[in-house]
Amino acid sequence: MKGLYFQQSSTNEKITFVFQERENLPVAEDNYVKLQVKACALSHINTKLLAEMKMEKDFFPVGREIAGIVLDVGSKVSFFQPDDEVVGILPLDSEDPGLCEVVRVHEHYLVHKPEKVSWTEAAGTVRDGVRAYTALHYLSRLAPGKWVLIMDGASALGTIAIQLAHHRGARVISTACSPEDKQYLEGLRPALARVIDVSGGKAHVAESCLEETGGLGVDIVLDAGVRLYSKDDEPAAELQLLPHKHDILTLLGVGGHWVTTEENLQLDPPDSHCLFLKGATVAFLNDEVWNLSNVQQGKYLLRVLKDVMEKLATGVFRPRLDEPIPPYEAKVSMEGVQKNQGRKKQVVQF
Repeated sequence: MKGLYFQQSSTNEKITFVFQERENLPVAEDNYVKLQVKACALSHINTKLLAEMKMEKDFFPVGREIAGIVLDVGSKVSFFQPDDEVVGILPLDSEDPGLCEVVRVHEHYLVHKPEKVSWTEAAGTVRDGVRAYTALHYLSRLAPGKWVLIMDGASALGTIAIQLAHHRGARVISTACSPEDKQYLEGLRPALARVIDVSGGKAHVAESCLEETGGLGVDIVLDAGVRLYSKDDEPAAELQLLPHKHDILTLLGVGGHWVTTEENLQLDPPDSHCLFLKGATVAFLNDEVWNLSNVQQGKYLLRVLKDVMEKLATGVFRPRLDEPIPPYEAKVSMEGVQKNQGRKKQVVQF
């Protein structure tokens, strides 16, 4: 039985994906479940986080968002039984790759999959659903009537975040990074109040948001990265379409919440003073915090994963998924995901 792993060079730059034969096949014991994987979603691997958490290995398992059928359960498992259909996210320190026919996983990382939901939908939505809930509920107090700005709304995360915010009664603005993305986002109306096309470089995000909100600013901002420097000083071409941090501060309303995915965000004293005057906050979106804190496992399991699957079953969430990928193409597809290529969520179907 083969699984997909990645190997990182000593320079911490080049990543190689390889299929390896597994020697120790999964065995269900205690609180663990033996699972036949039906679908596994592909997500970018944060090698820097793994290094900081001292989780580096010669070969690291690939694939964590999985959906499948329970084959066997350990003696202490209380939530599942054989033939149950489940979905979940493997922990960071999992020894089993999700990109494998059979895996072993602790029952607290799984929830039941609704019958109406397909394998690919379940695996392709679970992680972005957790991220959206973390950003909009736990970090920013989403409520009806609030103005929410979702940057890069055509991404897999942006799509789920838009749908969640609209479902909660918020008024949503989003940015589009290409004409294709704009066309896709226009198709999400009435979930969106306005789509700002930043691909031409002419649209000003702050001005557009202030115009839409009557000069009051937005209550919640979920970014997809920000520029810390001016365009002239920013060397990376892919960052040119991102808003500058001062744009975010300008469009943020009084008492607003800025949820950022920029782990190295640098705020100068004038920036902090602006936040102080507005009574606004900055929060960092690290969706791995659920896995890294055992105390939060209850909330992670009961309040997030179950609700994501419920919203998926009722049609509230409609993820942006690519066509299912056969297992033999997983290696090539994962290389593209690691390079942040493609807009739709990639899911391997067994």
